Amino acid sequence: MTLYIDGDAFPNLLKPIVFKAINKLKIKTCVIANKKIDIGKSSLISYLVVNQGADEADNKIVELLKCDDLVITADIPLANRVIEKKAHAIDHRGELYTEDNIKQYLAIRNLMQDIRDSGEVTKGPAPFTQKDAQSFANQLNMFFQKYRANI
Repeated sequence: MTLYIDGDAFPNLLKPIVFKAINKLKIKTCVIANKKIDIGKSSLISYLVVNQGADEADNKIVELLKCDDLVITADIPLANRVIEKKAHAIDHRGELYTEDNIKQYLAIRNLMQDIRDSGEVTKGPAPFTQKDAQSFANQLNMFFQKYRANI
């Protein structure tokens, strides 16, 4: 299993959580973004900076992704592509995307985009909090406990 991190907009509060898990469980990790993102120095972590562009990092993640890999991303369309490749995705707030829920998240995301495109002003996501970081840490821990045999 390889862990891929969509580094664009990756919350700073999650960096120590992920870094600790990577080193404790010896997980090969690749951080991919349009700019340099540093979650820590480890022989298990590689960093890949892609060209600027809306989906450049997403496309590279999907290109490298294999079945049962894990992607950390808040990007719902990317999560959908991950699930379609029979891999796993967790968002920054601890939601585990699955075949059972990804289409619903994608539909809501697309509806909100249509509303914004029509000129309506909508609220963005709530500020990222320590509670969100804890929810993420709990979900990440549960995921690795469940899939430990693949690591």
